[in-house]
Amino acid sequence: MIRSEILKEIAPILRNELVVCNIGIPSQELHAIDDQPSNFYMLGTMGLASSIGLGLALAQPKPVIVIDGDGSILTNLGTLPTIGNNAPGNYILMIIDNGSYGSTGDQPTYTSQRTDLAGMARAAGCARVVEVQDKDTGPALEEALASGEATVLVVKCDSGNAKMPVITMDPVVIRDRFMKAVAG
Repeated sequence: MIRSEILKEIAPILRNELVVCNIGIPSQELHAIDDQPSNFYMLGTMGLASSIGLGLALAQPKPVIVIDGDGSILTNLGTLPTIGNNAPGNYILMIIDNGSYGSTGDQPTYTSQRTDLAGMARAAGCARVVEVQDKDTGPALEEALASGEATVLVVKCDSGNAKMPVITMDPVVIRDRFMKAVAG
């Protein structure tokens, strides 16, 4: 499976949750598959979805699911110890690890070689780290939501992008409707 196929499979699970989605093509895919006001699409700032989602989880009680990629996590590795030492039980970081920088042309990341993001998350202090294959993402995400524990979910999948349109929604509109979803 590629990332867009995973997103299609888990869209019903995400529908009623607060979601912060990684920049570029992942946000375009989620937007095209199942646009929701409770989805915050990152249109810039590679590597910060996990940090923004952590701040949101700390600020309010609703579950927060961050959809991030291996390339973005590798860009901001400092986020893992911050998550490991501060994440509340309503925080789920789902790293879709396709071994590539998908939004910039599928150049390989080091996770396609020897780098182990689950091992790095554990070493950074993340207590609940779950590794799954793409086909097992839905049940693993449901289990993470039910656990009430901060979870780092590393999903291994194939590299590749679906052809999706660019998000034409103004960033201010994305922000405002997301803020209403958080408050509601």
